Amino acid sequence: MPIDPNNPEMRRRRFRPIPVRMLVPNVITLLAICAGLTAIRLSTEGRMELAVAAIVFAAVLDGLDGRVARMIKGQSKFGAELDSLADFVNFGVAPGLILYFWQLHELNNGGWIAAMVFAISGGLRLARFNATIDDPNKPVFAVNYFTGVPAPAGAITVLLPIYLAFLALPRPPALLTAIYTLLIAFLMVSRLPVFSGKTVRMRVPPEMVLPVFVSVVFFIALLIAYPWHILSVGSVLYLLSLPAGWKSFRDHQRKAAASRATAADVAPGNAAPPFPSVVSEPDQDDRPARLN
Repeated sequence: MPIDPNNPEMRRRRFRPIPVRMLVPNVITLLAICAGLTAIRLSTEGRMELAVAAIVFAAVLDGLDGRVARMIKGQSKFGAELDSLADFVNFGVAPGLILYFWQLHELNNGGWIAAMVFAISGGLRLARFNATIDDPNKPVFAVNYFTGVPAPAGAITVLLPIYLAFLALPRPPALLTAIYTLLIAFLMVSRLPVFSGKTVRMRVPPEMVLPVFVSVVFFIALLIAYPWHILSVGSVLYLLSLPAGWKSFRDHQRKAAASRATAADVAPGNAAPPFPSVVSEPDQDDRPARLN
């Protein structure tokens, strides 16, 4: 419908101000994009430590924008699309280019293909997440799992060879780095169930508030003082925890299948009635089945 400039009601709809609560999470997302683009520039200049630190900072901002939006009720369709764009730049394109400028360029076209495959895998992972986020056929327990390694975790773990090099360990061969990059890319686009923990609600008892607060401050201090040690250990532990997430998902699947089988066995339609019914009831309800 065309906008009539002489209609004041249409003008008010067109120029309606955006609430501040919707701007705050979008500003955080834009800051994350700035961090990712800055990481690319720093990697081209050879300042790899600052480039990796910018990716970690972008990951922190990525974890904040969604929580801030839910806290102040500032979710929006625009914010969700902007967040997906930021994740593709920060956790797909930027890590791939950092690895290429750091070592993969030694393989010439082979290294560029590995970096490009990782970036494309990040984009495919985000597209699949957006396409299946509102799937009504998804079981209830599946809400607590990602399908494939999420993009921020993939970006942090794929930089593990750089963390180890910063710890003065021998640099791995370029071919090994390329294989590791392709492995993380495969984990991102795979169907592997990965525990997300989004639906876990941890309530801290009042007497434990101060110890938990001190522990968080202590962890942040360790991350600042020994960033490459913490990131290296965290990346290795995360990769080792992936089989545990897959096992947990399979256990939930078995329990759900057993529950469905039990419900089917005890359903009234499966057992013969002890006495003949005088009035026949319809076998099925006309209402649609309830979706999870």
